Amino acid sequence: MIKVIICKDYNEVSDRAAEIMLDVVKNNPKAVLGLATGSSPIGLYQRMIKDHQENGTSYANITTFNLDEYVGLEQEHPQSYYTFMHQNLFNHIDIKKENVNIPSVQGDDMQANCDAYNELLSKQKIDLQLLGIGSNGHLAFNEPGTPFDSVTQVVDLKQSTIQDNARFFDDDMSKVPTQSITMGIKNVMDAKKILLVASGKNKADAIYQTVKGEVSTDCPASILQKHPDVTVVVDEDAASLL
Repeated sequence: MIKVIICKDYNEVSDRAAEIMLDVVKNNPKAVLGLATGSSPIGLYQRMIKDHQENGTSYANITTFNLDEYVGLEQEHPQSYYTFMHQNLFNHIDIKKENVNIPSVQGDDMQANCDAYNELLSKQKIDLQLLGIGSNGHLAFNEPGTPFDSVTQVVDLKQSTIQDNARFFDDDMSKVPTQSITMGIKNVMDAKKILLVASGKNKADAIYQTVKGEVSTDCPASILQKHPDVTVVVDEDAASLL
């Protein structure tokens, strides 16, 4: 079941998303959080940091799992999701390094890395999975056509996703990685609760298909209609087709 919260703008989206996230963290100091990258969750992370600094909310016993990581970037690359998460959240809260899980893209055997991540996920139930959404309806980096029973895997990024992400690579598409390791759709759906945030008119069609469209691999996010506890927090632009 999907509950939709429509907000005036991105700031209000971030405020409402932070309320949902912090409710989980404060009520369960040992919560397992699934985290996302990209521009959508940055405002939420800023509010988590502010709350930690001002109210002392602790992440010392919180465990996190990130959705994905680019293949072909060193861990410390400015655009790796490892770097993104540390710059935008982890460096500013009291989370333990050993409790942070991000798919490894090191070494030559990416399938072994995927298998290791699936093994970790099988031992921990995610209490709240945070999601953004691609303009083509992708979840994590699960592009249209991805089977709903997929688990952590190496994926080839669609041209539209590479174009969307070029803004993070000096608007140079040739610099954008063409593959990633991503949690599968089944991994996402295994979470107890899901929080999806989106803003902007470029997400309006994807949000419409997610909430009201046919459940189809043509829009991977449409599978969220089958989950028992999903909250979608969007601004007026992203909700404009609902």
